[in-house]
Order: sequence, then structure tokens, then C-alpha cells
Amino acid sequence: MLIKILIGSLLLFMIISLFQAMRVMLQTGKSQTNMSKFIGRRVLVSAIIILIILAGVASGLIEPNPRPY
Repeated sequence: MLIKILIGSLLLFMIISLFQAMRVMLQTGKSQTNMSKFIGRRVLVSAIIILIILAGVASGLIEPNPRPY
């Protein structure tokens, strides 16, 4: 259950970072924060999520659906 909470909170962090990048993009004039910072965070968090899922499947904490239909 803890691994699902961790993945869910990381996904929520990705969505928050997406909206922060949108806010920077929509600002008029020269912004002090760089939008690539938020994009880099999203890429890093998505890589962490993939590694957590792979580690969870390998250790047996997450069971893949044997029959997806």
C-alpha cells in the first residue's frame, strides 16, 4: 500500500509541476524562473516512478495483471 501512495504522490507532484510551467509560460515579460526547470523535474519524477514500478514488480510488491482484458 505504501508503494501506491508513493507513486500517487509523485504523480500529483508531476501535475503540480506541469501547472507551474504553464504559469511561467503564460507570464508576460521576462520571467525570472526558467520553464526548463519544471520540465526537468517532470522528467526526473517520471524516471523515478518507472524505477519504483520496476522494483515493485521485481520484488513482488506489485502484481501485474495476468489477463488485461
